[in-house]
Amino acid sequence: MKQDRAETMALAALGWLAGNEELMPVFMGSTGATLDDLRERAGDADFLASVLDFILMDDAWVIALCDGQTWRYEDLAAARATLPGGAQVNWT
Repeated sequence: MKQDRAETMALAALGWLAGNEELMPVFMGSTGATLDDLRERAGDADFLASVLDFILMDDAWVIALCDGQTWRYEDLAAARATLPGGAQVNWT
């Protein structure tokens, strides 16, 4: 996946997260992000990676986001792998 596509998906994921009244406070609490951070860092690939990291923690969140966007579930993980820090760790 190309970087621009991954960032576009992550921005859409941030929008989805911001619209979720139950999940958004959990994201902000777990990351320490403020509303100012959301506005200032929405175009930052590192911040967008943290959004995908958070959503990828729970299969139900992945399913809800991907179904709402009509994305394949594996595309979210591919987007995360494309953003900074997303390289797959090979333990062998």
